[in-house]
Amino acid sequence: MPLRVLAHLGDAVFDLFERERAVHSTRTARQMHGKVVLRVTAGAQSALLEALTPALNEDEVEIVRMARNLKPSGYRKSGQSAYRKATAFEVLLGYLYLVDRERLRQILESTVPAASAQDTNQES
Repeated sequence: MPLRVLAHLGDAVFDLFERERAVHSTRTARQMHGKVVLRVTAGAQSALLEALTPALNEDEVEIVRMARNLKPSGYRKSGQSAYRKATAFEVLLGYLYLVDRERLRQILESTVPAASAQDTNQES
């Protein structure tokens, strides 16, 4: 499957994961939206990938490496490096969604502690 298709799928998976988490920790739709938007930016996803990289297995590292080499398709507000890492993060999630849901769950759950610290820093 093309990496860009996996990135599209991974983006949807991560967005849904974050929305589900936000539903349980916020009172209003506005709060939920604000919390989710902070987590689905290229910069936030890039930071999550950097934190996850040491825990990835060989196959996952290879998927991330190939995805980071994808050329950006158009103008992005974030820097090229952050965008490429974010795309690689999304490709990894899309790949795991298709081949190993249990590993996907582990990866997504491992983003939660890193996310809580990051959200606190960004809200300050």
